[in-house]
Amino acid sequence: MTIKKHVLLTALSVTAFSGWAQDSTSTNSSDNMVVTANRFPQPVSSVLAPTDIVTREDIDRWQSKSVADVLRRLPGVDISQSGGMGQLTSVYVRGTSSSHTLVLMDGIRLNQAGISGSVDVSQIPLSLVQRIEFIRGPRSAVYGSDAIGGVINIITTRDKDGTTLGAGVGSHGYQNYNGSTQQKLGENTTLTAAGDYTYTRGIDVVADGNNGGVPQPDRDGFMSKTLYLALQHQFNEEISGFARAYGYDNRTAYDAYYSPGSALIDTRQLYSRTYDTGLRYQNGIYATQLIGSYSHVKDYNYDPKYGPYDASASLDDSDQYNLQWGNTFQIGKGEVSAGLDWQKLTTEPGTSYLADGYDQHNTGVYLTTQQKISDFTLEGAVRSDDNSQFGQHTTWQSSAAWEFVDGYRLIASYGTAYKSPNLSQLYSDYYGNPDLKPEESKQWEGGLEGLTGPLSWRLNVYRNDIDQMIAYNDSTSNYYNIGKATIKGVEWTGSFDTGPLQHQITLEYLDPRDATTNEILTRRAKQQAKYQIDWNIADIDWSINYQYLGQRYDTDYGTYPYQTVKLGGVSLWDLAASYPVTSHLTVRGRIANLFDKDYETAYGYATPGREYYLSGSYTF
Repeated sequence: MTIKKHVLLTALSVTAFSGWAQDSTSTNSSDNMVVTANRFPQPVSSVLAPTDIVTREDIDRWQSKSVADVLRRLPGVDISQSGGMGQLTSVYVRGTSSSHTLVLMDGIRLNQAGISGSVDVSQIPLSLVQRIEFIRGPRSAVYGSDAIGGVINIITTRDKDGTTLGAGVGSHGYQNYNGSTQQKLGENTTLTAAGDYTYTRGIDVVADGNNGGVPQPDRDGFMSKTLYLALQHQFNEEISGFARAYGYDNRTAYDAYYSPGSALIDTRQLYSRTYDTGLRYQNGIYATQLIGSYSHVKDYNYDPKYGPYDASASLDDSDQYNLQWGNTFQIGKGEVSAGLDWQKLTTEPGTSYLADGYDQHNTGVYLTTQQKISDFTLEGAVRSDDNSQFGQHTTWQSSAAWEFVDGYRLIASYGTAYKSPNLSQLYSDYYGNPDLKPEESKQWEGGLEGLTGPLSWRLNVYRNDIDQMIAYNDSTSNYYNIGKATIKGVEWTGSFDTGPLQHQITLEYLDPRDATTNEILTRRAKQQAKYQIDWNIADIDWSINYQYLGQRYDTDYGTYPYQTVKLGGVSLWDLAASYPVTSHLTVRGRIANLFDKDYETAYGYATPGREYYLSGSYTF
């Protein structure tokens, strides 16, 4: 099927926003629908930005045990993890900083970014993830701050009725017990409930050079408990609504800097609660949706000897309120989306080591569109944000595609994006600067995609110039806007079938540099190769994943002055298999890091060697 056949139009009967149930077709299906790119539903093949979709079926086939393990398989993603499961994890999309990737949950930004500057995906329970929509490239014109490198939208809505019970064990004392059910309550009401418990004794992350020179030989484990409850109701043919509540409690042990005679802060306890509700109206070519949400996060770091309420402990305590009003219109040979986002972040004293509590609010108005004109597809977006700290900020982006031959398309795009400063950078009594301006980005991209025989492929070349980057000034001991970065990259993705085998390949070259010093930015691999192969033989579903991580640079904080160190490249293999014992019972097994490679993605922090996992699920 050619590209032209997939490009527009799509019926508005498909959900218009990511708060509602999503299409559940497989990752490889060109008919997959996506809403994150432009905030209206469209086939993923019609989106001009590089886009990937991961379904729950994919996650189960790969037998991933964390969100980080899912994301590392995607094009343009590089993961830096300070140890094993539950340890601090940074996501670098196309060489940009971890703070330059916008992470959404059901279309709503997670509030940790306003405090720490980025989202630690290691703390997001995988049990909540039913689907991921991943857009590479700038998206501030659609979502506002943070979306310089891309957008990761984690969707929790389940799409199938029924009940599933599961359990698993594995290396390092890994245990998992989970259950979920989705049932009809009458003709128009659906109830969903789910729970999950995950535990691992973990490994010793070592933290060499980051522990004050005092070794801490112990296991750094992780435990997570998750609950989820949702109710959907169809009031009539035009109006539907939902209410949802979910939360998770995590505890992580890690290695930290130690000064003799002081408390050793090496345990993290995270409590997260989210409540949201919404109404949707749809009639013909028009649909509108109103969503409100509230989330509360308490993040403790403490010494277990003294507990989380001791004076030596720290607590980030924040509340986030969100209101989204979105509208979609079918106009001409395309669609238009327009709406308003309002967000308020409130923190308690002590959050981010600040003596006072703070309120920040942001109001954004956006307009997006995509139109098909003969062999051309045009896409555009503009957004204006009014922030209580730095005032008004406007971003825009545009893309154009030309299908010059049936099945082959040229794509060009340009977009601006920005990242607002976090609370510590603004208000800290020791190093804050309330006059900080947002970091700004300009990205150019060219692409060529086609369907050559059985091979569906895409080649992208891009350049991202980031200005007004926030850096720390040693002489004045505060943050200021002076940093610059230039990131250039080439990315090729392809997928094809050979008989029963399904292949997905990614090849990437990246040149991320400090534009002032010309030094390569730390923790980004210059080369990556990713290969996923899946097949089914004799009812056994096999999955092999290969990933090559090229060399990268990092900083050794155990020396003074700090030294730059080189981390060597590594090839990693994972093998997974599943077998349906009955129509209800499926057993699964996985070997991660099959050849037991010793490597680091963050200097001084050990990563797990070969790991074994065995699990089963019963569905009825």
